[in-house]
Amino acid sequence: MKICAIICEYNPFHNGHKYLIKQAKELSGCDAVLCLMSGSFTQRGEAAVLPKFTRAEHAVLGGADCVLQLPAIFSVAPAEIFAQGAVSILKSIPGVTHLAFGSENADEEEVEKAAQILYEMHFENAGRVSAFEEEFRRRTQGGESFKRALAQTMERFGAENTLITSPNGILAVEYTRAIKKSGAKIKILPVERVGSGYGDDRLKDDFSSAGAIRANLGDARVAENVPPYVYGSLKNLGTAYAGGRADALLRYCLLTAEKSDMTRIFGCTEGLENKLKGLAALPADEIVAAATSKRYTSSRIRRILAANMLGLYSDDAKRCLAEGTYIKPLAVRAAVKDKIFAELARSSLPVIIKKMSLSALSAPDKHRYDLPATAAEKCYRCDTRADFARALIYGERPEYDFTVKLI
Repeated sequence: MKICAIICEYNPFHNGHKYLIKQAKELSGCDAVLCLMSGSFTQRGEAAVLPKFTRAEHAVLGGADCVLQLPAIFSVAPAEIFAQGAVSILKSIPGVTHLAFGSENADEEEVEKAAQILYEMHFENAGRVSAFEEEFRRRTQGGESFKRALAQTMERFGAENTLITSPNGILAVEYTRAIKKSGAKIKILPVERVGSGYGDDRLKDDFSSAGAIRANLGDARVAENVPPYVYGSLKNLGTAYAGGRADALLRYCLLTAEKSDMTRIFGCTEGLENKLKGLAALPADEIVAAATSKRYTSSRIRRILAANMLGLYSDDAKRCLAEGTYIKPLAVRAAVKDKIFAELARSSLPVIIKKMSLSALSAPDKHRYDLPATAAEKCYRCDTRADFARALIYGERPEYDFTVKLI
């Protein structure tokens, strides 16, 4: 079975996502489209507006054949780790031959060129400082933000600027670099984005961004931007107190956090933990605004706050990359379920469907309770915390995790 993968969040699933799935199936010539989707929290450090099983169902109704969960330890992480974690899971499935993604620049050669520059020169030199790193450091030390410094440095070395300055562009490059770094036999398939840009929060007639839809949930025009089955779920979404609950959780966890633990979070460096803890009395939005600077973007601050709340640490994520995690199916198209499950069973990672499947995550001598938790066990506990936190924020009961929706 040849499978084209898509790494996604679907927060929520909209017309642009449906278009990408259709394009992925047609352009790749694959037998199936598999979506690897963030669970209860996204890369922006926010709780997903709909539960993971609901979003997975929407994806299958929108054309996908299978949806797997991307663990929170990767989904709430910088682009590099987000991409490496996702590719590590896809690489374990022999049938995955292609990776499709939306990008502002869909020129495959440009994406490959940028990824190759990063692969060869950006933090890949085992202690040897390259000309790339010297230029990059000069810019950051001169006060430029990480993203701008990286974009300008990449441009000097011959890569297209928009691939670094746009969120989907940097992910496109990081996906490609992760494939190169892991040695995965996966071909990239860039697809040009249609409609609104990633950060555009204005509703359009048809292809609005997920951010615009989230920002305008009460607007009737949302119905024109999402399939009917998604709109039905969004109409029933109770958001009245979600913001307040999220704010309280983030601030409580920040107030009670140990500084030594906060320094284990990706991006929480140079004493940033001290500044954040000093702002804990403020509402979360004001914490983000006060901590944002040229060096620290608002997205980075939100991600750090969420990672602190959920106990997502960089050393655990690196262990997961080195030791492996698991395959967690959320939804499958009923017509192809036997073929899909047969393909997933060929994975080098354990497949988690029933509660008894969790035993595969334990150390070989599982009867010895003095052994430390494996990376996969820690990863699963993080996902459980994320599911509980999201349900608490939206005033819902956590979904029963040991199931797969057949659509």
